[in-house]
Amino acid sequence: MNNSLVNLLKPQHAGNGHFTGKPGPAAGPRMFGGQAIAQALMAASLEEDGERLAHSLHCYFLKAGHADKPVDYLVTHLTSGRSFSTRRVEAMQDETVIFSMIASFQTPEIGFMHQDDARDVPHVDQASAALESWLQQNEDSPIRTMIDRMTQRPIEIIPLDPSALWGNAPQEPKAGAWMRMREPAHASPQMNRALLSYASDMLFLRNAMMPHGLRPGSRQVQAASLDHAIWLHETPDFDQWHLFQMDSPWAGAARGLNRGHFYTQDGRMVATVSQESLMRPHGKARERLTDQELLPSAPAVER
Repeated sequence: MNNSLVNLLKPQHAGNGHFTGKPGPAAGPRMFGGQAIAQALMAASLEEDGERLAHSLHCYFLKAGHADKPVDYLVTHLTSGRSFSTRRVEAMQDETVIFSMIASFQTPEIGFMHQDDARDVPHVDQASAALESWLQQNEDSPIRTMIDRMTQRPIEIIPLDPSALWGNAPQEPKAGAWMRMREPAHASPQMNRALLSYASDMLFLRNAMMPHGLRPGSRQVQAASLDHAIWLHETPDFDQWHLFQMDSPWAGAARGLNRGHFYTQDGRMVATVSQESLMRPHGKARERLTDQELLPSAPAVER
């Protein structure tokens, strides 16, 4: 298996629950949050015995990590039952905890099944043609460098609506994209779950900003992931196209809530993701807000 992303996401075992993750590519000096999630998940998975696979993980981004430095992952065994086990992972740089995750693992079982269906969206071929047309019409866009950099990342992304993802006009807070590995990884079940976890953080910040005509990287907003949760319903094959449908049901108090589902091409829901992000207004964006939007009042407490 010769895949650069797979090699990046598999940390090196240093003994006694200690793993070291390699530094990886980022858009700036900060470590990409999806890398921390995926490396921490792989560290916990490598500590797990038998056939148990992660079914949920809950993460907190505590401090900004440095993109050019390795990360130490410390795995603690919290519980180990007959069907479930729980592991805590702390990520450290320069002896400072920058990220914390608790992951739960389960032995495969059969059970009742139901799911919400995906919204009707353009097929991947239609979305790809629309993307090519949009790129040709926006060759001189000031964010074209960022767009070109994204199209070269190891996860291939085809947005359903490029103007919603990269534009500045206010939009309904709903978005979607087709995603898969740019190079087939032929990965293990554990690594496929880590690959999806990595991809789940790539577009999420944007959703809560869409109604306000902002995007990550704008000088009018300070944006960062605060926490991130994933429920893995089954093992994805991330060599194949997956639809990531996202929305944002709420924003306020300088925070935004994002949520989404991953579907296979034949419509099976394989994962659910939720994230709260910092979206603190600056400059003209802050000036446009009312006092009520900036400082929401607390409800009265009965005594």
